[in-house]
Amino acid sequence: MCGIVGYMGSQEASQVIMNGLKMLEYRGYDSAGICTMDLGDVEIRRSSGKLVNLERLLNEQPLHGTIGIGHTRWATHGKPSVANAHPHKGGAVVVVHNGIIENYLALKEELTSRGHTFLSETDSEVVSHLIDENLKTATSLEEAVRRALKDLQGAYALCILSQMDDKTLIAAKSGSPMVVGIKGDEYFVASDMPAIISNTREMVIMEDGEMAVFRNGGVKFSTLGGEEIIKTPRYIDWSPLMAEKNGYPNFMLKEIHEQPRSIKNVIAGRLHVDEGDVFFEGLELDDSALRAFERLCLVACGTSWHAALAGKYMIEEYCRIPVDVEIASEFRYRDPMVSKKTLVIPISQSGETADTLAALREAKSRGAHIVSICNVVDSSIARESDGVIYTHAGLEIGVASTKAFTTQLVALYMLAIRLGRANGIIDLGKGQEMIAALGRLPALVEKTLELDPQIEEVACEYLTCWDAIYLGRGISYPIALEGALKLKEISYIHADGYPAGEMKHGPIALIDREMPVFILAPNDKHLVKVRSNMEEVITRGGRVVAFCSEGDLETGKRAEFALQIPWGGEALSTVLFAVALQLLAYNFAILKGKDVDQPRNLAKSVTVE
Repeated sequence: MCGIVGYMGSQEASQVIMNGLKMLEYRGYDSAGICTMDLGDVEIRRSSGKLVNLERLLNEQPLHGTIGIGHTRWATHGKPSVANAHPHKGGAVVVVHNGIIENYLALKEELTSRGHTFLSETDSEVVSHLIDENLKTATSLEEAVRRALKDLQGAYALCILSQMDDKTLIAAKSGSPMVVGIKGDEYFVASDMPAIISNTREMVIMEDGEMAVFRNGGVKFSTLGGEEIIKTPRYIDWSPLMAEKNGYPNFMLKEIHEQPRSIKNVIAGRLHVDEGDVFFEGLELDDSALRAFERLCLVACGTSWHAALAGKYMIEEYCRIPVDVEIASEFRYRDPMVSKKTLVIPISQSGETADTLAALREAKSRGAHIVSICNVVDSSIARESDGVIYTHAGLEIGVASTKAFTTQLVALYMLAIRLGRANGIIDLGKGQEMIAALGRLPALVEKTLELDPQIEEVACEYLTCWDAIYLGRGISYPIALEGALKLKEISYIHADGYPAGEMKHGPIALIDREMPVFILAPNDKHLVKVRSNMEEVITRGGRVVAFCSEGDLETGKRAEFALQIPWGGEALSTVLFAVALQLLAYNFAILKGKDVDQPRNLAKSVTVE
């Protein structure tokens, strides 16, 4: 979602902030702005659209000063425009804000009655006016901020400046992520680590209800109530080069091709071949504790929800434990049935997904044990879980998730092994067989990536289509859903995923010569049925592209195109088919001239409801 960067030090703040904002472009945004303070004067530059527009404005009207704040906005309240772009100024106070202020209308009405004039449609502007109002009676900017924050309802990460105190920068958070970077007497604030990783790897991760006050070359952390907190920086083992394209034309293609390495990372050090078992350093549960759970509940959004659906098939198949899969945005609003006998598993790439975090807290309040699957170390979801399984996919910049998804699938497969071994459903031989399949997977992904020229040919053939259907059975159904989502996200072609057996219950009415049908037909127990579903489509004049298992020449005979995907076993072939569908969506989007890294209206990490 929105991105925040703040700086206090000896450099020109505007350049440091601009570089940081560029590193947050992957989060999605529609406008941007920077404010710097110099000898008590604040100046603001804002623009709509891409950061290049803001950069052009700064070249024409430079900003000076060694303290400043910047923001990339993803519109929630108020349309994308310069007037609604951050930073917002109310009186002497300037703020940038991530999150949603739920009671902003009541606050705005009260502040308007006190003489404040609002210039935007946003909820964020009310924060600057509220702090400015409190400055009238407070003894310091810090006190005014603390008073104002007590009146806010909702989620926020804030950076605050004031003309009344030109030596101070304040950051505060509740429900939205924020990190502080430290390098000598220079201080960096950001909503995500990539914004400041090129400046320092010494980071302090702020918790909800905390404030950081930067003044005179130092920083003080405290609760919103004013109680001082001692926080120790931790070294972040990410290279700035991880955010570079390394010769690829865009981040998405780079990250698609990084999947063999990412899968090696997620399995590294965790496979105990002799025992036919998996070790998770962050699971914190022994065999008896795992056996005590009566059911599992997987909670996620978007692509991670598709991984959860595939995980349900794996865990129920190999462990015989009942698994529910919940959409996180619905979970806490429906009085969910979880208890201390339930193992709840939130799944999130960023670890900051607002809906998933809210679901985690709801489940925890009901006594459930929480083990999250997450990519980002020390993210909010990871910190609030009882245990965590990190996917180690590395930094993912592209908005459309690729390597994060496939490493989630692998993590869920390994969790199935661990649960199955704990409850005795998976014996030693079966465990060793499953682990051997994991060891072969990175090479099979490499082989799948070699299909790109054939997949590009398919995209060229159907480039003029505006609709598509993806079909799969069993564990391939969630992969069909994910393939359809990828196509929608980056090419803007409408696509739907269906269980192949459901075609005759309605969707078959859509079949015509204008709409391709992408059928997932791995060589598993559903293959005969899938072939029958494919014939139903062909008989009605549909155009079929079959994704088959390598060596299966029969399935593709009647299809317009047949792509042979390496066989990795029933569960792990989901990874290989997912990679092929990522390449399909990618080629459609590139041929249509779309920005695959920053699709319209989308954000990498959805940190507001």
